[in-house]
Amino acid sequence: MKNIAILGFGTVGSGVYEVVKENSDVLKDKTGYDICVKRVLDLRKFPGHEVERILTDNFDEILSDPDIDGVAEVMGGIEPAFTFSRKALEKGKSVVTSNKALVAKHGPELLKTAKENNVSYLFEASVGGAIPILRPLAVCLTADRIEEIYGILNGTTNYILSKMASEGEAFEDVLKTAQKLGYAEADPTADVEGHDACRKIAILSSIAFGGTVNFEEIYTEGISKITSADIDYAKEAGLVIKLIASSKKTESGVKAIVSPCLLRLEHPLASVNDAYNAIFVKGNMSGNTMYYGSGAGKLPTASAVMADVVDVILHEGSTVAVHWEYNKTVCVENIMDCPVNAIVRAAFSDRDKARGAVKDIFDEAEFISVDKYRDEFAFISGEQTEKGLLDKIERLKMAGCISEIRNVIRMEG
Repeated sequence: MKNIAILGFGTVGSGVYEVVKENSDVLKDKTGYDICVKRVLDLRKFPGHEVERILTDNFDEILSDPDIDGVAEVMGGIEPAFTFSRKALEKGKSVVTSNKALVAKHGPELLKTAKENNVSYLFEASVGGAIPILRPLAVCLTADRIEEIYGILNGTTNYILSKMASEGEAFEDVLKTAQKLGYAEADPTADVEGHDACRKIAILSSIAFGGTVNFEEIYTEGISKITSADIDYAKEAGLVIKLIASSKKTESGVKAIVSPCLLRLEHPLASVNDAYNAIFVKGNMSGNTMYYGSGAGKLPTASAVMADVVDVILHEGSTVAVHWEYNKTVCVENIMDCPVNAIVRAAFSDRDKARGAVKDIFDEAEFISVDKYRDEFAFISGEQTEKGLLDKIERLKMAGCISEIRNVIRMEG
């Protein structure tokens, strides 16, 4: 028998407990052992739930129990998750986690601690929920030189943008619906402002590009400024808006960004809707491979957590290799030097003068109009650097005929 402890009995923690209970025969077939949840750590009580008999609010009980072989950390956040994970590893207990915030910030340190103590620190569930992506990067594509990773990494924002496009609802209204359905947290900031996707692309990049990519250096922009008007202009241009996280290898490091992006309707990611995720990986030998599925949720994430538990058991007595060179840092390029093409929405005081000013400043501008918006238009900027785009927008504001720049949304490619 192999005993594990679950740290945190929220959505994912209760899912892990359910997977162990419902799929006990599957787990035994895969590992040769009965897997048992011996302890669950949580400050809350769960009256009437069978977990009450193994519940504790004292982490030291788990740490000092020699019969507990490993820990599933699904608490979320940095502390006390980091301290508990580090202490468990130092005590010779492997740790698996779905905590992308912790992995993005302290992954290198925890991997080093695991190796020093001949145990494992695994985090497949931290990116993409049930979508297998970290293992393919580290194992299946190990003979490839990974050149680029990009995709839809957050189910909440994809649900919101999908419903805004299909039902014509405003951002605030769809967000409320997402919260009622459990797709969005009471405080949705991490999702809608892009922080969740940023941490995930940092983890993927660190595995793919051979060193730590600091999430704090990645330019991140969320979807809270996307309006129904933006959706209408996108439709008029034959485009769709998605929150895209991307990372591309360059000679000096990586170009990484998280932001709303306009995709052509024929783009494979354009048809990924609702709370689903999809990730493209481009290798120099394999070309494009795509990974698609439920990117979040109780049981999909819990399934990924338990897959790591199985991996740990199968490699008992050794450290499961994770291809993240924790002593090496990969430089994130300044976004201002990167090329961009965008759709700019502008309100005007004089339409003809405003169009003339746009043509004078943006040589390759293509205009987009939607009949119901009488006091504004949009235009495609043409490719230039981010800095060049911002400089031209400032010049446009100074022209005297543009009353407001209402939004700027990047275009794929």
